[in-house]
Amino acid sequence: MKPTIGVTSNLNDQLLTLSMDNIDALTESGAVPIVVPNYLVEENINQLIEKIDGLLVTGGGDIDPTLFGEEPHQHLGSICPERDSFEMSIITKMLDHNKPVLGICRGCQILAIAAGGDMYQDIYFQMEGEILQHSQKAPRWHASHFVSVKKDTLLYKIVQTDRIKVNSFHHQAVRELPKEFEVSAISNDSVIEAFESKKHSFVLGVQWHPECLTEKHDKPSLLIFQHFVNACKNKKDV
Repeated sequence: MKPTIGVTSNLNDQLLTLSMDNIDALTESGAVPIVVPNYLVEENINQLIEKIDGLLVTGGGDIDPTLFGEEPHQHLGSICPERDSFEMSIITKMLDHNKPVLGICRGCQILAIAAGGDMYQDIYFQMEGEILQHSQKAPRWHASHFVSVKKDTLLYKIVQTDRIKVNSFHHQAVRELPKEFEVSAISNDSVIEAFESKKHSFVLGVQWHPECLTEKHDKPSLLIFQHFVNACKNKKDV
């Protein structure tokens, strides 16, 4: 049996939206993806947790800074409180059940916050030094800058190299991680590009969009999805 993976979705004016790139990347890696709405009833979330073998937390808009104790920065973009609440809840429950989680872009940021970390509301105004163009002006399938992968990490084990090229569509980024997590990749301007859990079987957050890069058969991106799906399958088979 193929693993069943929940996929989070955007909510805008009562409409759920999700790029098919996420669905295609999971399907081609051997999973059965299910798009999940932004449930606000804990009973529904608990039942969902029992049904899925893993969770893909997808990209999207900005995150409410009050979730990590800050007031909104003047350059904070649009937020979706319903999505924030749902993802905080389901991520926490997935971590408690030690089920695989892959967070992409916004997904990696909300993953960090749900685990007890925080983030920059706007890297261009809150980080020191010269910042790379992290909101690229190029097609989504184009890899625009390099990241350095830390050896002896899950990510390095997956991609088998200490330097990869990624795409970039964000102005927020993870700042601090809880102690049970570690940074596994950074860009040349010191933005955290990937992190992972040291205590869970598979919990990985990446700041780029590997689901878009699989269209051009980018090897690291394909490997990330394949390892994630395999981790979900292993949980299913237990």
